[in-house]
Amino acid sequence: MTDTLAEPPSERARVRRAASRGSYDTETVHAILDAGRMGHVGLVADGRPVVIPMLYGRDGDHLYLHGSVASRLMRGLAGGLDTCLTVTLLDAYVLARSAFHHSLNYRSVVVFGVAEPVTGDEAVHGVRCITEHLVPGRWDEVRAPSDVEMRQTSVLRMPIAEASAKVRGHGVVDEPEDIDLPIWAGVLPLRLAVGDPVADEALAPGLEVPPSVLRLDSAHV
Repeated sequence: MTDTLAEPPSERARVRRAASRGSYDTETVHAILDAGRMGHVGLVADGRPVVIPMLYGRDGDHLYLHGSVASRLMRGLAGGLDTCLTVTLLDAYVLARSAFHHSLNYRSVVVFGVAEPVTGDEAVHGVRCITEHLVPGRWDEVRAPSDVEMRQTSVLRMPIAEASAKVRGHGVVDEPEDIDLPIWAGVLPLRLAVGDPVADEALAPGLEVPPSVLRLDSAHV
């Protein structure tokens, strides 16, 4: 994809509404994808729009997705249907003096393209990318997928070649005539916090919380 802020990689990736918030450079797109944990994948299947939340992982200029081989969504994606993956991070409430100008500060990415199925070692690599994206370091602490589990799993690779980012990161925008109204206005930051680990009830006695879990903090969820 292009490394310029000015030009989108395609017309369908062009940010039209509030175009000044749009970015098309690789660094911005990748940073938002890496900060997110769940995306929403949309496509038209059997003449009907479908949007499904999915985990994902990034390796360079590609995303990996996975799901059951029995999934209609995964079969449609593997069959070469055009798809769209979106990731949105909420950063703050923006509370204006007027109802009309309330907003959110956010970072978002939209990726267009066609996903293709991968098999064998690359399929395992894709599952590893997704696992490591969710909890860095976790893959080396757990049992790897078995051959049976991989046969039950569809793994897809999607290029990040046609993507755009959109970011709002500023404060209140009010009408000039509203500035002197006796109404509180401002920004209320948001963050997703990590709580204390809760062990599985069937966990063997004496097992300690692993390093990958201890390393998680609010900057990595």
